[in-house]
This record gives sequence, structure tokens and C-alpha cells, in this order.
Amino acid sequence: MTRTVYLNGSWLAEADAKVSIFDRGFLFADAIYEVTGVVGGKLLEYVGHAARLKRSTAELGIACPLTDEELLAVHREIVRRNDLDEGLIYLQISRGAAYRDFAFPTDATPTLVLFTQAKAVLDNPKVKTGISVALVPDQRWARRDIKTVQLLFPSMAKMQAASVGADDAWLVEGGFVTEASSATSHIISKDGTLITRGLSNAILHGITRLSVLDIARSAGLAVEERAFTPDEAKNAAEAFITSATSFVLPVTSIDGQPVGDGKPGPLTLKLRELYIESRLAAAI
Repeated sequence: MTRTVYLNGSWLAEADAKVSIFDRGFLFADAIYEVTGVVGGKLLEYVGHAARLKRSTAELGIACPLTDEELLAVHREIVRRNDLDEGLIYLQISRGAAYRDFAFPTDATPTLVLFTQAKAVLDNPKVKTGISVALVPDQRWARRDIKTVQLLFPSMAKMQAASVGADDAWLVEGGFVTEASSATSHIISKDGTLITRGLSNAILHGITRLSVLDIARSAGLAVEERAFTPDEAKNAAEAFITSATSFVLPVTSIDGQPVGDGKPGPLTLKLRELYIESRLAAAI
């Protein structure tokens, strides 16, 4: 059984969906993407992802070919057509196909693609054990706030982490942690303060990050939005990552050193519980 995907206004079997070899997403990574979680056939945090999509396309000067209402309808329809109960929807918009030139074309028609991936996002076995991360120098481009498909270095960083037995990489620049390969990095200090890097061009403006910080403040946790060092992370009481499909996932070791007692921390697990409860209630 193959998936049904969306490509430029058409619903196609995945094997029949084709994109031009002259598409600038293929030739220049001139494209942005979003990932929306799905649980119980409903969209999680869709409003936030749609807003970030608008910001990213505006930063690159790419026009989304669908209205807000049409885009939401396509998300709901792809869930229905694939009978997706739990997993994710991947969306990508490129500038479109054009004569190969470094200068942006002015008349290209954007390419819009959506597909689904079934995935157990609620019952993630790593919640019970936590994940291990390795520290890797951050060598990405400077506009990480735009969710582009320039993902080669994050992929290489993840593979570098895997080569030393770690589950993921935390990227380090100028002596401070920026973020994980595809998630936001957080620590909880020994006095119970949640610390996460402030928003800038250095990191992606995570939708789950924003929700978790709101939840933490509502639960009475102190929150500091500032950069933290690798040593500060290694000596924290707890650490975790956030993303659209990981939600809140404990980090239990950094470069082979246990964080806290080497087990998922109680505040991290509570934040995960509160996040899932609140976002499932608000899913559309």
C-alpha cells in the first residue's frame, strides 16, 4: 500500500509524483519546509507551523500557491487520504523550476509538496531511557531562523554523533550550545530553572519550544532564555530536546557524561506530560 501525496494541486500515488530536475530546491536547496505532528488524525500546533511557514517563505521571497484556508484543507485531506492516525506531515515549498542561475528567477512557479509518515510519536521508547548526545561544532549557514532544506550539515552532525554511539548531536558555536541537529536544546539547572537559548538568527524559532516555555512558566518554573555552555549542560540537573514529533524528549548523557543521575528527569517528564495533554486538547 503506497501513500497518496500532494504535488502542485494534484493527488498522486507516491511513485507517480515527479519534480523537475531544474527545480531550484533540487539544484540550490532553494526551498523551505515544515513538519506538523498528527495524533488521533488531528493536527498538532498547526497554527504555529503555518505562521512560521509564512515567515520563512517571506524571508526567501517565495509565494505560497495556496491560501491559508486551502493549505489547512490540504493538510486535513492528506490525513484522510492516507488514513493517518499518528505521525507527521512533511511540507516543502521550493522557488520552482527555472534555468539554472544563481540569481533568483522572477517568473518561476513554486513547487508545493506534502507527504505523510506514519510514526509512533506518543509511545516513544526513548522517553523511558532518554537519549545520548555528542557535541559537534556548528558549521551551518548563518540564517538558521529560516526553516530551509539546507540540511546536509545537520545530517553529517547526526552521523558523526552516531559514529561515537550517540543518538544525536548538540551543535556548539563560540563556546555555546546552539541547538540539536533537528531540535531545540534545553537544560534544567540544579535550582530548577529551565534554560534555553534566546531567539536569534542562530537557531530555528521552534514551535514546540515556545509552547513548552509557556507551559513551564504556567507551572511555576523559572525560565531563562540565554545561551549556555557545554560544561553547564553536562553539569545540569536535567536536559531535554523539543521538536514537532519528539515533543519533549529527555537527554541523559552528553559526550558520554551522565546528566544528573543519568535518567530522564522528573521536570522533563512532567513538561512532556503537560505538553501532550494541552496540545492534544487543542489539536484541530
